[in-house]
Amino acid sequence: MSSTLRRRAVALGDLLVGHGPGVVISDRVSLRAGPRDAPPEGAVLEGAVLAEPATAADLPAVAEHARAVVVGASWTRDIPLVRAAAGLGLPVVVERRPAAGMEEWLGLADYCALQGDGQVILCEGGRPDLGLMRAARAASGRPVLADVSADPGLSAAAVAAGADGLIVSPADRRVAEEAVTVVGALLRDEAPATLPECRQAIDRVDAALATLLERRAALAGRVQEIKPVGGFAGRDLGRERDLVARMAVRAPSLGPARLAPIMNAVIEAGLHLAEERTTH
Repeated sequence: MSSTLRRRAVALGDLLVGHGPGVVISDRVSLRAGPRDAPPEGAVLEGAVLAEPATAADLPAVAEHARAVVVGASWTRDIPLVRAAAGLGLPVVVERRPAAGMEEWLGLADYCALQGDGQVILCEGGRPDLGLMRAARAASGRPVLADVSADPGLSAAAVAAGADGLIVSPADRRVAEEAVTVVGALLRDEAPATLPECRQAIDRVDAALATLLERRAALAGRVQEIKPVGGFAGRDLGRERDLVARMAVRAPSLGPARLAPIMNAVIEAGLHLAEERTTH
């Protein structure tokens, strides 16, 4: 399949996976974990975004309470259960079996799409292979989730690799949201269609910009500690002009004339901050 396939976004209630910003999901329930004494109805599945059944007996409750059904990595070869889950009428999240290659993974996703309404999301979890995840996303045209609940430190790397969303525990939701906001703003294309969507996209870019400005200020402060002549007296105007020229290559619509005052303000803010820290 071509890597230029149009992405097939899938709606999970008010979450749209595969179009616009990445999503964070911390409401995944697996009925394969923990004791089986209580029935799956009620609080166990109430409000779940993703739900993984243990047996076919769980499927009615999954259909009633969840927004999507998970075909779990441990039972992708249980074809009768896979077929029944895919036929629920819910979007299907297909996890990759750890030993499965891309052909098997995408083949199972296609099978689930045929058994249901075509709304299928890929999911890479466990010890995620982010390179394989990226390749599967490009080859299939399907959105992909990265389950980083076992290692939330991979959140930023997963977003950088192209994940359309992250699955994490509720305790790690903030880490995942930061990765989606900052890394996603830098690397993920968006085409907002409404004014609120445009403003939300700008807010994400501004958050990434603020993060980078804070890091730049810290590095600039270190420069002031090392330079023989610091502060405003030590400014290197030639280097600043070169800096603006290099930035204009990445921001050609702004160009050097518009970037120069912006960078002058950034540099002066850093110098003022360094002076304040020196005097305190």
